[in-house]
Amino acid sequence: MSKNIVVAIDGYSSCGKSTLAKALAKKLHYIYVDSGAMYRAVALYFLRNSIDTQNHAQIEEALKNIHLNFHSRDYETHITLNDEEVSEEIRQMPVSEKVSEVSAVKEVRREMVKQQQRMGQSKNIVMDGRDIGTAVFPDAPLKIFMTADPAVRAKRRYDEIHLKNPEVTLEEIFENIAHRDYQDTTREESPLVRAHDAIILDNTDLTPDEQLQFALDKVNQLKA
Repeated sequence: MSKNIVVAIDGYSSCGKSTLAKALAKKLHYIYVDSGAMYRAVALYFLRNSIDTQNHAQIEEALKNIHLNFHSRDYETHITLNDEEVSEEIRQMPVSEKVSEVSAVKEVRREMVKQQQRMGQSKNIVMDGRDIGTAVFPDAPLKIFMTADPAVRAKRRYDEIHLKNPEVTLEEIFENIAHRDYQDTTREESPLVRAHDAIILDNTDLTPDEQLQFALDKVNQLKA
């Protein structure tokens, strides 16, 4: 086993990957790395600067100008894009509608994977995303693949977004999730698939505390 422990959490959108990963990292005193936030921040930059995802020269130039950092405040992990706090803006619908398209671009994925791998070289981390256990850390000692009923996932996401954007509808959220599932699982570059040695966690009927205990049990087995 490597000196540093990496817990890789993959799965479908709106499965609560970030909720679990944050809680697990806090409990274990590990560093939490939100890979999804990284792709969302890139998508936000692309939206703001009208970057064409089919224009490879534009993409390469844009990636040179994108600098991402994580920092903790009030026990929460926040992300900055070129020193601007964007943790809230990247969760809005315009970014949600763009992120799968942007994250399917091979140049984007390769750059983000490099950054993510650097983060795991010297620290114990919990990282969640779509390809953490397959592309980023294929040798991670613990891999969890999360899933849940699409209708439950849509309702959870709706409850989260509706507080900040009352005009959004449950139907819009459901369609967005279905579209993202299709894009994530069919893209050519690092599609969403379960690693052969990943443990499945279906949290359709689980509370956040129950899924946290599930993950803690797996980590404790790893340390035993």
